[in-house]
Amino acid sequence: MQKQPNILFILIDDLGACDLGCTGSSFYETPRLDQLASEGIRFTEGYASAPVCSPTRASVLSGKYPARVGITQWIGGYGVGRLCDVPYFHQLMPSEYALPKALKERAGYQTWHVGKWHLGNGICSPEAHGFDLNIGGCEWGMPKYGYFSPWNIPGLENAPEGTYLTDHLTDSAIRLIEQHDTGKPFFMHLSHYAVHTPVQAPAELVAKYEQKAKDMGIDQEAAIMKGEYFPFMNKRDQHIQRRVMQSDPVYAAMVENLDTNIGRVLDALESNRLAEDTLVVFTSDNGGLATAEGSPTCNAPFSEGKGWVYEGGNRAPLLIRWPQKFAGGQVSRRMITSPDFYPTFLEVAGLAPIPRQHADGISFADTLSGSDVQRPPVYWHYPHYSNQGGTPAAAVRENDWKLIHFFEDGHDELYDLANDMGEDHNLAAEQPQVLARLRELLDAWSIDVGALLPQPNPFWAESH
Repeated sequence: MQKQPNILFILIDDLGACDLGCTGSSFYETPRLDQLASEGIRFTEGYASAPVCSPTRASVLSGKYPARVGITQWIGGYGVGRLCDVPYFHQLMPSEYALPKALKERAGYQTWHVGKWHLGNGICSPEAHGFDLNIGGCEWGMPKYGYFSPWNIPGLENAPEGTYLTDHLTDSAIRLIEQHDTGKPFFMHLSHYAVHTPVQAPAELVAKYEQKAKDMGIDQEAAIMKGEYFPFMNKRDQHIQRRVMQSDPVYAAMVENLDTNIGRVLDALESNRLAEDTLVVFTSDNGGLATAEGSPTCNAPFSEGKGWVYEGGNRAPLLIRWPQKFAGGQVSRRMITSPDFYPTFLEVAGLAPIPRQHADGISFADTLSGSDVQRPPVYWHYPHYSNQGGTPAAAVRENDWKLIHFFEDGHDELYDLANDMGEDHNLAAEQPQVLARLRELLDAWSIDVGALLPQPNPFWAESH
């Protein structure tokens, strides 16, 4: 019997915390992921380490917060408003001892990347960071030519015309499982491009949800509310568009297709007698897209979405299953964030920690063994304007208290998430001692990770 478990890490793009049936959606149908939750642990306090993709992805693979690893914006992103933009690395630097390399070199894992990469090419490609095989990973952050072949993704052969990308990547993942070297454990980084824009799905599924919206009586309801102007220069003449309900049939179809394909991968584990000793982790790289670019989903009761430091931008679904080690049907309130996966996977593989590398990650392997000790504070640093309307900010959550510091005007917002998960009631004026303590924590952490701060833009006044 092998000593190390297989590890299947499923990272979805832009899937909101409330986009699954088991996390509260009544419009999207996700029976296979709901089943996964019932067979494992559903974490209600799972977080991405950034409200956009590349920083979170770098954080998972490095075990560091985005500010420390030097990737704080989605690679290629840029925005200037009242503040100037902050520089950041446009690739996961080769100096990082990435998670797949550690698993391969220290425990003999077979390592596979399937899907989106968006962390550089060449010396910063998936192969350079320790993956034996890369299927579909390049510098792109989305399928630029759509989800139906020909998609023309570098390094990924086109399939017969009309083939759906999520189906195709799943086929590749299943072949790897079926053909793997049974004498070695594997680590699969299954990183679907879905459900990122462009929002496209198979026609028959779209028709299903068009009918469902009619049956539910929500097809004629106003789903998107016009908001304030965007706060940065290249979109300052456009309004934020907030979706207030889940009712987009195309996005719903996209979610169901994804759910079906995750089910196909889980079935492949079962049919190849690998399910019992495979650690399966399912999560997302940031919150759902809710305020721009079509605003396809709604993250209520959480506030805002992708590109914002509010809960809707950073909360992510998190499901974990490992039948050989723990019983299903559990729900945990332990906070987990992106850097934590690196030391956790080392520990479950029986490997010693590498604290100089995963400097910010804290293993939650004890939670998988029955303990539910709360994590120390979780931090965010997003010193950028987002395409979705968010402004530069940093945040810290300690237990149920969350502080957000906004860089444009220096104001703070304080929320008690136990009683106000929607972040509707700013308690900064009512809880000065809590505010002062959390600001001290956040300021000290910012110095420790070398967080870069945005500076005033001298040309902003001239542009208005």
